Amino acid sequence: MPDTIALSAVIPDELAGQRLDQAVAHLFPDYSRSRLQSWIKSGELTVNGATLRPKDKIMGGETVSIGAELQDEGRWEPQQIDFGLFYEDEQLLVLDKPVGLVVHPAAGHADGTLVNALLEHCPALAQLPRAGIVHRLDKDTSGLMVVAKTLEAHTSLVKQLQAREVHREYEALVYGAMTGGGKVDAPMGRHPQQRKKMAVVRAGGKDAVTHYRMIARYAHFSHVRCLLETGRTHQIRVHMAHIKHPLIGDQLYAGRLRQPKGASELLSETLRTFRRQALHARRLELLHPASGELVSWESELPADFQRLRDVLAAEDKAGG
Repeated sequence: MPDTIALSAVIPDELAGQRLDQAVAHLFPDYSRSRLQSWIKSGELTVNGATLRPKDKIMGGETVSIGAELQDEGRWEPQQIDFGLFYEDEQLLVLDKPVGLVVHPAAGHADGTLVNALLEHCPALAQLPRAGIVHRLDKDTSGLMVVAKTLEAHTSLVKQLQAREVHREYEALVYGAMTGGGKVDAPMGRHPQQRKKMAVVRAGGKDAVTHYRMIARYAHFSHVRCLLETGRTHQIRVHMAHIKHPLIGDQLYAGRLRQPKGASELLSETLRTFRRQALHARRLELLHPASGELVSWESELPADFQRLRDVLAAEDKAGG
């Protein structure tokens, strides 16, 4: 059975003269404006018992009532898939996504995705946009993601992401020995020729900012921590390649495999067989949608990432 929402409120005088959709956005901040507009249009949100249009002006003092059912947002099938459940409560769940798991069904990945796994774990997520997913990780990026379990939590998390209040920290292994940290402030958009790629696009690109600092420097590589200020598709991968430090193993942005001069057989073989971008979403911090408290989670680096890092460190010692 779909969940039912039943709410009522009186429009205060200070909102008099506003559009209905603007006024109810103030009255019911737990729900997105687009969701409220859809309820107005469907007649599930009424004013003094009457159905109005989103653009209609209100006078103040009217009673707004919502009686709405949350319908399934998609037709994806639940599937039993290990998605790395890390934490869960009534409002949200945090997962430690394994390498190789696609987040959302798309062309070439109709099923076997995180969405399918989430629907098996919690069927009520079918009633939320994108099954509660508010941000993504690439298929071959591992690490922490947060998923909303209620519409209120979904609205809260989306607002926090838009306000850049969600702290997302990644670790990466990149080509080149860095001399320190820095900031990449370079707008991004779809690559003008290769549509599967994103790129730094000066004209018409969306704002994109990545902060990075060095954890360790090796002879030909660096271990870095990246903090996302924005969340564009492939942002860290594109930005690090843009400053000539692409991620090890990145099949899309690093170009041809580059073996350092004088590399040992172990290092050469490790680089050849590391076939995914060396990127892990290590830490996640946000305001809990229900309590408003600052909460955070941190996950361990996956085994393949740790092994690659250890081989890079051992190569330095052997060379020294």
